[in-house]
Amino acid sequence: MELVSLDDIQAAAERIAPVTVRTPLVPMGEIWVKPESLQRVGSFKIRGAYNAAVALAGPGGVVTHSSGNHGQALAYAARRLGVPCVVVVPEGTPRVKAEAIRGHGAELVVVPPEHRISGAEKVAAERGMTMVPPYDHPFVIAGQGTIGLEIVAELPDVEVVLVPVSGGGLASGIASAVKALAPAARVIGVEPELAADARESLRAGHVVPWEPSRSFRTIADGLRANLSELTFAHLRARLDDIVTVSEDEILAAMRHLAQTARLIAEPSGATATAAYLAGRAPSGRTVAVLSGGNVDPEVFRSALG
Repeated sequence: MELVSLDDIQAAAERIAPVTVRTPLVPMGEIWVKPESLQRVGSFKIRGAYNAAVALAGPGGVVTHSSGNHGQALAYAARRLGVPCVVVVPEGTPRVKAEAIRGHGAELVVVPPEHRISGAEKVAAERGMTMVPPYDHPFVIAGQGTIGLEIVAELPDVEVVLVPVSGGGLASGIASAVKALAPAARVIGVEPELAADARESLRAGHVVPWEPSRSFRTIADGLRANLSELTFAHLRARLDDIVTVSEDEILAAMRHLAQTARLIAEPSGATATAAYLAGRAPSGRTVAVLSGGNVDPEVFRSALG
């Protein structure tokens, strides 16, 4: 299986430059936080969604399945490109994310969690729309990898990069970029204990999917997807390790980011910081990727305690 290259990621950086923010590295104690919450759609997803939409979208428009953030990003990209967009989301998607998808002009389709992929595939077939998956595509992975380019450019001697893992597109892209530019740096994936399918998969040597009834227990709604064969291949080749964090540790990290770095993180976005605060990361000059800030107000209030 062919993996995404540094050239692919550098090409993506040029393609997405008109719509993305080059997010800074924000000092927080002894580490730096990469706040992708500052993107126009509130998460890193704009990078991969726009890169793929520009390359793939036809006049019939685009469709995807999403836990929320990718759907927002693709809806934003489709509106800029002037094509229709349909986003299929699972029941239980936070209202703040669903409303944002509609706000960008996309049609929202809500289905049971186990039907999100098949539901999107059905829409694509019936309406002649182009599928832009949230992680399972080289263009999406390359777009997410632009975060790695920026980390190494700003901190060339980075030693540890902590990255949330869900379907694996973000970790695949960042690991691909960082390993190409700073081979000695360690890229560590972070998952909730209640959605640790990627860690189980890497230890088993093959993709081990978790049923929604199992992974939907975590508060980190953006980290409930399973790896694909494509992302598994990237992580097996380029990720150094994967660690897990508890629900309480995720909430504590959200609180710490707000109080210490003045950064708002959704639960999924706080997992990398949670791994550092819980002492599960290697020592060294560390960057924690804050992947998104589209948090339900009630959840944020509960995190602040």
